[in-house]
Formats: sequence, C-alpha cells, structure tokens
Amino acid sequence: MKAAVMYGPGDIRVEMTKKPECPKDGLILKIMAVGLCGSDIRNLTSDSRKGDYPFIYGHEIVGIVDETGTEQTRYQVGQRLFLFPGTYCMKCDNCISGHSENCSDKEVTALSGTGGFAQYVAVKGKKIELGGIYEIPEDVSFDAASLGEPLTSVFACLDNVNIGYPDSLVIIGAGPIGCFMAQLAKIRGAQKIIMIDLNDTRLNMAKEFGVDITINSSKEDPIEAVRRFTDGKGADKVISATPANSTQTQSIHMVKKGGLVVFFGGVPKGSLTELDCNLIHYNNIWIKGHFGASYIQSKRAFELAISKEFPTQKFITHILPLDKINEGIELTRTGEAIKVVLHPWDEA
Repeated sequence: MKAAVMYGPGDIRVEMTKKPECPKDGLILKIMAVGLCGSDIRNLTSDSRKGDYPFIYGHEIVGIVDETGTEQTRYQVGQRLFLFPGTYCMKCDNCISGHSENCSDKEVTALSGTGGFAQYVAVKGKKIELGGIYEIPEDVSFDAASLGEPLTSVFACLDNVNIGYPDSLVIIGAGPIGCFMAQLAKIRGAQKIIMIDLNDTRLNMAKEFGVDITINSSKEDPIEAVRRFTDGKGADKVISATPANSTQTQSIHMVKKGGLVVFFGGVPKGSLTELDCNLIHYNNIWIKGHFGASYIQSKRAFELAISKEFPTQKFITHILPLDKINEGIELTRTGEAIKVVLHPWDEA
C-alpha cells in the first residue's frame, strides 16, 4: 500500500509499504480521507519519536471496511466508518467520574488511532469492543466526516466552559482550531468574538467563521486592543489556542475581573509560562487547562460535524492526494489553508 512514512524531523516520504494484516477479531479500513492536524504537523516536523523511526502518523481517519477478521461480527465489508482516535476503558475513576478523556488504563489509551497517512489501517478487536467508531451516513461525504475528530476537542472545550449568550470571547490563534472555536461559539450564542493572530491571511479567513473583530498582534498591542473593544473591562472568556507560552502570559491581561482563561494549546514540553499571580489573585481570574474530550462529547461532536447545520465546506480549503502531504504541511504552516484533507487513493 501507499503511505506517507516519517523517517525523521521533516523527512516524510510517500512510498509503498506492506499492507497491515487483518486481526482475527478486528478489521482493515480502507482510508478514503484523512485530515492533516496541527499536532500531526508538529510531530512530523520535530523529533517527536526520539529517533524511533520509521513511523506513520495520521489520526483523523474515515473510510470503508475492506476486510474483517473471522472473529469480528460487529462490522461488515463496505460499511463507512469514522475512527475516533480516543479509546476509554469506562472502568477507572476518571472514566466513571465523567472525565474519560483522562482514562488511566494505559493499555486502553495505547489503542489511540494513528497510521492514517496510508491507504489502509488495521483496527484491533479491543478498539471495536470499547467503541469510538461511528458509522457515516450515505449522504455525508468522507471529507465532511473527517472533521469529526478535530471538532471534538473544540466541542468539549466550549461545552466545559459553557460558552454561550451573551459572552464576549477572545481566541488567540486563527488556525484551524481557532476557526472551529469561533464558528461553534457563534452557534452557541457568543455575542462578540475577537480573534488574535500574527498572520493577516488567517485573520481575514477567520471572518468567515463568525469572528467579529480581528487583531494582528504583530502590528498592535493585543492586550490594549482587547481592552479597547470591551469598553476597558476585558473579555468574559479568553482561550489561548496556540503552542506558545507568550500567549498564555498575555491571556490573563485580556480577561475581565472574575473571568475565565483556558489554556488550550499545548506548549513545548518542559517550558514554563510566566504569570502575574497577583493579577490572577486580586482579579478573581479562573484558569482552566483543556485537553481531549469525554466519550459523549466525541459522539456529539461527530454528529455536529456531519449535520447540515455545520458548514464543513468552509473549513476544508484544500483537498490533496497523499503524495502531496508535504505541500499540505506547508500550506497549513503559512496560513494559506484552514483545513487540508488528504485522499490516499488519488494520484498526484
């Protein structure tokens, strides 16, 4: 089969590899579309596996059941499936408390889906047993269904912090995730959405997703600008959705007294963020870290992604054959693309 194989930081080669064997209790999914995620790009361009290569990334996977194992009875050849990468045991304290995104069963969490930058992927029986695989209706495109995964964490974040009417919301980072946040926040009833980024191209595209005000932080002080647009009070809620410590530092200066700040974007491992703790203390600022989504949130996010209410066509700006994965990475990094979806079976 054809696959985009990583041999080191920035060294991604599209080549022929061995098709995976079908587990007796599992299945083989023929991948029809796979989204290119920001975390994929971060992993592909850094020494994410500490020298353990070659490796195939890709986790926003949708496709058709191509083969089933002799002991697998739930799915049949030809079924259209969305493969959510998260897997939860539903038995540990975290799962039982409603925070299955923090499942502590290491064997189960190791089932997280990857290997999507290829024409086929094997799905183990344990993954099928524990769930996180959803059927795609016939009238929904594979491209639209692939957005179910990146939308999941955004859906969970806004759900957890109860974004709604009449919130004013600042989103730092106008990448695909930031645009998802803006669109969903508007659907949920947020009244003023302010988007901050360094890239004018991205900021201009963000206006299509419900953003009311854009701020280019390379041209003006974003803290002063947010204060100006919120009558000097600061926003009700601020989400730092970039992989930068500096935006976390800035975020607490953009929120109102008694407001809420969310650290959504992961920053470099081992790095520390400098925070004005007196400001947090005396202004009664709440700070929440966000990662992942619970089981029910993943299902609801998938249902939203495939619904007619969600404008998937606006988010997917580029559809490329797998052979052009490096082009897709560059389009995303420069801000020319909001969302790139790769087709493993298309020819370049």
